[in-house]
Amino acid sequence: MLSRLTDFAADLATATDPGAILDLLVHHAREAWAPLECIAGWNPPAAASLVRGCPEPTPEHRVILRLAARCGPNLLAGQVPPECEQAGFAIPKVALAGTWLLAPLRPGDPSAGALAIHGDERALTPADLPAAQALAALAGLALQRLPTDSGSADPSWQTALDLIGPGLCIIDGSGRIRRANQAFAALLDVEPGSVLGRPWRSVFPADWVPGVEQVIAGGAPDRQVDLQRNDLLLGVTAALLPGREDRWVALAFNDQTARSRLQDQLVQAEKMSAMGQLIAGVAHDLNNPLASVVGFAEFLSERPEVPPQLREPVSIIREEAERASGIVKNLLGFVRKQERQRRPTPLQPLLDATLGLLRNELMAARVDARLEIGPDLPLPVVDPNQIQQVLVNLIHNAIQAIAATGRPGTVRVTAHRWREGVALDVADDGPGMTESLAAQVFDPFFTTKPEGQGTGLGLSVSQGIVTDHGGRITLATCEGSGSTFTVYLPSGEEASPLPEAGGPGPAATGLRILVVDDEPHILHYMRATLESWGHMVAEAGDGEEARDRMIRDPFDLVVADLRMPRLGGREFYEKLSREQPMLAERVVFATGDAVRDDTLAFLKSVGRPFLHKPFSLTELRALLAGVSKVSDG
Repeated sequence: MLSRLTDFAADLATATDPGAILDLLVHHAREAWAPLECIAGWNPPAAASLVRGCPEPTPEHRVILRLAARCGPNLLAGQVPPECEQAGFAIPKVALAGTWLLAPLRPGDPSAGALAIHGDERALTPADLPAAQALAALAGLALQRLPTDSGSADPSWQTALDLIGPGLCIIDGSGRIRRANQAFAALLDVEPGSVLGRPWRSVFPADWVPGVEQVIAGGAPDRQVDLQRNDLLLGVTAALLPGREDRWVALAFNDQTARSRLQDQLVQAEKMSAMGQLIAGVAHDLNNPLASVVGFAEFLSERPEVPPQLREPVSIIREEAERASGIVKNLLGFVRKQERQRRPTPLQPLLDATLGLLRNELMAARVDARLEIGPDLPLPVVDPNQIQQVLVNLIHNAIQAIAATGRPGTVRVTAHRWREGVALDVADDGPGMTESLAAQVFDPFFTTKPEGQGTGLGLSVSQGIVTDHGGRITLATCEGSGSTFTVYLPSGEEASPLPEAGGPGPAATGLRILVVDDEPHILHYMRATLESWGHMVAEAGDGEEARDRMIRDPFDLVVADLRMPRLGGREFYEKLSREQPMLAERVVFATGDAVRDDTLAFLKSVGRPFLHKPFSLTELRALLAGVSKVSDG
């Protein structure tokens, strides 16, 4: 106990205000006895009384301190001394349960203050009373020696500090902590008084020391060093305190976690934007060869001279090429930047496309996807691209939840009526969630995934999208029984029977058609197909060659690619519009690049028909149905 008293005396030498002294007294008493409760109070003349303790002192604790000041030193075991009962101390018996060590700060002066230590019946004994008296007496001497004109007896300064959000502490010229607020103590999971008078290097986590040394050396509030504390990112700054001969520094610890996460999201958004451009470029490069494969497969499937034994392989080539084309179209639709355009949207193709996007992820995680769509559903008026983003996020989360179990699983996507609208359930048989976890899933930046695998924005953004549509997302879950997210979308239009499918009107025969493309295989496919339909076909490898051909020869239709060397389709059209506007009216476009903003803007501005590669023969026939011969015009 002697070493404890020595350490306490050394710490008191650096304490400059009553609050710090009481905090140190409570800290050393708790270190010595590990009590259930420990409180200390001081009643200075002409100033407000001050009470510190752990846990936070209550009105009953103040009564016990009065009892300690009047009746101490004493050891109480569930009873009030007779002299205190006569003095009218009304203390509930429950407050005196166990054993209390009571020691006044200044014996013989009941108004000065006291120390009260509460333990269970066997934790404290009469042998502990002298040590408690010694601690209290040292604190009383330190309080007595404080300058009488010091305003520090007013606890309002410390109260104001404790109300400040950032963690604050003051370090004196010798490197010891002189003040600290509650926020700072909470960062280190300690009591404020326990750090006062101690060298800051012994209090701060070891990995903080180099960073704090940097800001202390700089002493400039605009110089910040980032520190990590569990899941928190803290920015620490320092400022020199004026009016001190020795170098005192105030440190401020600001929680930068939300800012850091927002910066991460901005970086992620930039990556996603770059990924969208990359996908657009790759899709364009894929669409050109796919156009040839799809086109030739359809061309061969219509040719009567193809032997029967080859028709099935040709059909498989066609189906697989169309599947590859569908994957590319889904990717383009997902990354395309579109204006928010809400329209009545049938759910079947939207859900099919969404599951198609996630097909590989489902197979890799051994997750079976099942889709059920109820009959006669109304058509919700939504932005299909935004709702697809919501569904991709929900299904992706379900896949990851199942994958975390290490076993195969099932995701069920169900569309059914909800009041006068529709509801989309995304249910998984994963591990489910606890009630506390489920209550946080829609909070921004909250994620249960490891670092680098989740941003914590997916569900909050999804909820925002659906809310903006007038709906909401709910969660039903139970730990061990999977989770079901339900997207509620308000009423739209009732589904009406589709009209009988009728093909395009008959196309004129014998059209003179100019095909402009820099891909030889596409030129070959288009020539073979169009000539088999009875048209006359000419070819050009770029816009410059096409312009020369159009000036020399009359054409009923020009099918031009947009991206070509020398003179692209856009420049070709613009030049032709200036020089020969009547000829420009015969130009239509075929492109595999309909995802780029500038491409979409151009196609919208000119208002000309266009085919998106790879296109089917049905689409090509529909285009030709509206073309008439120049001689017929």
